[in-house]
Amino acid sequence: MSGYKYLDNHGTFQLNNPELTGYLYFPLANESGVMASITPTLGGDNKLGQNSFLLAPVSSEDLHNNRSTRNFWVDIKGKGLWSAAGVSAWQEGKLFSEGKEKTTLTAGMMWQKVTRSSKEYGIEADITSFVPLKDSVEIMLVTLRAREDITLTPVAAIPLYGRSADNIRDHRHVTSLLHRTITTPEGILLDPTLTFDERGHRKNEVVYGVLGSAEEGELPESFYPVAEEFIGEGGSFTNPRALQEGKKGVSAGFTKDGYETLGGIAFKTCSLKKGEEKTFLLVMGYGKDKEAFLSNARPYLKKNRCIEALAETKKSWLDKLNISYSTGMPDFDAWMQWVNFQPMLRRIYGCSFLPHHDYGKGGRGWRDLWQDCLALLIMNPEGVRDMLRANYAGVRIDGSNATIIGTKPGEFIADRNNITRVWMDHGVWPFLTTRLYLMQTGDLDLLFQENSYFKDSQAVRGEEKDTEWKTEEGNILRNKEGAEYRGTILEHVLVQLLTAFYDVGEHNHMRLRGADWNDALDMAKERGESVAFTSLYGQNLNQLSELLNYLAANGRDKITLLKELIPLLTDKIAIYEDVTAKKELLYRYCDSVRHSVSGEKQEISLTELADYLKAMGNWIKAHIRKTEWITDQKGYSWYNSYYDNNGRRVEGEHDLGVRMMLTGQVFAIMSGTATEDQVKEITEAADRYLYAAEIGGYRLNTDFHEVKTDLGRMFGFAYGSKENGAVFAHMAVMYANALYGRGFVKEGYKVINSLYCHLSDFEKSRIYPGIPEYIGENGRGLYHYLTGSASWLLLTVFNEMFGVKGYYGNLVLEPKLLKEQFSAENKAEVSFQLHGRKFTVCYYNRNAKEYGEYEAVKVSFNGSELPKVQDKIMLLKEDIIKLKEDITHVIEVELI
Repeated sequence: MSGYKYLDNHGTFQLNNPELTGYLYFPLANESGVMASITPTLGGDNKLGQNSFLLAPVSSEDLHNNRSTRNFWVDIKGKGLWSAAGVSAWQEGKLFSEGKEKTTLTAGMMWQKVTRSSKEYGIEADITSFVPLKDSVEIMLVTLRAREDITLTPVAAIPLYGRSADNIRDHRHVTSLLHRTITTPEGILLDPTLTFDERGHRKNEVVYGVLGSAEEGELPESFYPVAEEFIGEGGSFTNPRALQEGKKGVSAGFTKDGYETLGGIAFKTCSLKKGEEKTFLLVMGYGKDKEAFLSNARPYLKKNRCIEALAETKKSWLDKLNISYSTGMPDFDAWMQWVNFQPMLRRIYGCSFLPHHDYGKGGRGWRDLWQDCLALLIMNPEGVRDMLRANYAGVRIDGSNATIIGTKPGEFIADRNNITRVWMDHGVWPFLTTRLYLMQTGDLDLLFQENSYFKDSQAVRGEEKDTEWKTEEGNILRNKEGAEYRGTILEHVLVQLLTAFYDVGEHNHMRLRGADWNDALDMAKERGESVAFTSLYGQNLNQLSELLNYLAANGRDKITLLKELIPLLTDKIAIYEDVTAKKELLYRYCDSVRHSVSGEKQEISLTELADYLKAMGNWIKAHIRKTEWITDQKGYSWYNSYYDNNGRRVEGEHDLGVRMMLTGQVFAIMSGTATEDQVKEITEAADRYLYAAEIGGYRLNTDFHEVKTDLGRMFGFAYGSKENGAVFAHMAVMYANALYGRGFVKEGYKVINSLYCHLSDFEKSRIYPGIPEYIGENGRGLYHYLTGSASWLLLTVFNEMFGVKGYYGNLVLEPKLLKEQFSAENKAEVSFQLHGRKFTVCYYNRNAKEYGEYEAVKVSFNGSELPKVQDKIMLLKEDIIKLKEDITHVIEVELI
């Protein structure tokens, strides 16, 4: 077996014998609601959401257990049945023998083609699958090619599920009794009478179906609409008795009630001479009624329209990938195209709806709203301003936030299950993302836009309830008079950061509560503390202070804040160091805004506010430096990350072995808490205790050798899996980002290159190009596609490695490329868009110097010399917006 190879610089790749690797799947989707997954043998599923699955929902184990897959049978005269998808009992039986058929998978953004060739049957097939850009359908283009003169009868067999994922086990048979199956001249429709799911018994409002044609609109000859009759007694979807015995299908106009539906479509028998081919088109999907589905699907029954739609789909997704790289590592450049693509997938799928992502019922979490914006800001900034502003409507006035997110921008919903849970890191991400936006665009006015606050029964940061609140009052915070209260985005940020500053445990670090970024640290609600994220809050406070001073220096003077918030602004160290005083101050604030707010506002100068925030941020860092730096008996040093529910420090020497976690190191470095000397020591400790080259790099933690129920469920997982000691790509990439940000470029590159080398080695990672959530103990990439690690990797490669950054809307270049990353011509390029203009930046390292040895001496812009600004390579925003939009502007940088 060999790995995949790239066919172009857009990431299109090819893989031979893909069915010999388990758990492979590929996303097919559009931005109109269709979300599908597909395997090399056409397994997987297709859905619009939790309650509307066209094909039966699958988890990762179903990929090899489930026979209910998309299939296309060919009955070849004199030879018997052959599956163009390779899904027959006899083809599967030859997978590991000399009789295995030759197969090749070719794939690009949102399309997959599998080519299968059989000497025994004298036939070859191409099956191309994709979801067109706008319509709620999935298309299969099946081209049969004769390797010898043959006569054949093709039959598509696509089992339709047509209901909620809840019914895969709950009332599976009962809900089939709701099915109403109808055949039309083009195919088969499934129109259930009712839906049974968590919403209750309702009238069905979704029609499902499969249509088919041969070549230019040639209609099917007959149909197999009932799964039970197609399979036959003792048969299966991989050995259907109806086809084995030559049972004829039914004609158009047939109906059947109360059975599982099959999209079984039989085409006319045809003969092909050697070298001839014929294409069959299958269109499966959804409609609000029969007419709507037929109207959506019928245009795709023409081959030319399908070919056109496929080209449109390919072009559209590639156009969205407006960042590209050209280095001395062309495979890395192509691999990064898939990384760039992944945040788009997460915007569509949320954190669910792919086989490994079988938790939750769709949608995204609070953290995802902000982290996915990191990539969008760089690739597709249009609309991000409105998205960011809308997201702030999810902030509660006590600094916590809504955890159920609606389908519309800015829509947040009270928890239906009345479960109170606060993630202590949630206040970090909004400012982190907003700051990137401000730096990228220079749009500082966003901070002074107003928005509402979220309101429900939860109060005092999840500790208590507002007994006065009633559902009918809605989810918007009001003042004492009952009017909606609105505050600036800056005020929302302050609410989150200030309340977190005072919400501390006994060691004066911020309480862990329900969890932080690591959701599996969920069993230390009472006494747990997150030192790791306390340091990142410190960075937020310092960076917001810098931002306010910049505003003050550029014409802004004052801001008005909610009157109740003002007492949280103090620079008294005595209060900072008094855990009891901090808690009391926080409680008085939260109690004062428990049900409503006064609505009164108080003015404060930006410089005064900046001083308070700087004092708080500096105190956090100094406190962590003083209390959490640990050294083991072998002389390795690093920062402790957490306290458990018994109030004990988690890391360091232990009877069961040394305990170290990566998270605390990442944010100590990123925030500037760790000194430069400490960063060096941390990298040495991480290399000693966490680095595992055989599985792609840095583990999330060492083996604690116990199920630590006073910290989190992660310790119940097998060591080396998921949050318990896997190479968790998200945190590993943030480690790289932190190292690059502090100037430890070789160390940061080691993190990224270790991940890349492992993941791009198909024999080890067993996944398609891209970055997964984590790498398991056996080296396999797991939970692919839907992971925040892609956004952070894009950010790190673009902003840090290639050094393309925004600075209040200006373009700044600070390359941190190593010698090995330059091409044979000693050149490295990055192309991107900023303020609607296209740029290519070319770095020339003609003397082949290493990072740290070269400096940017000569810079030209569109052929003319570009002088440095403030000793930086900087192109001012005011000059950028004067540039033409229809050409690519070139910046050339000589590194000498």
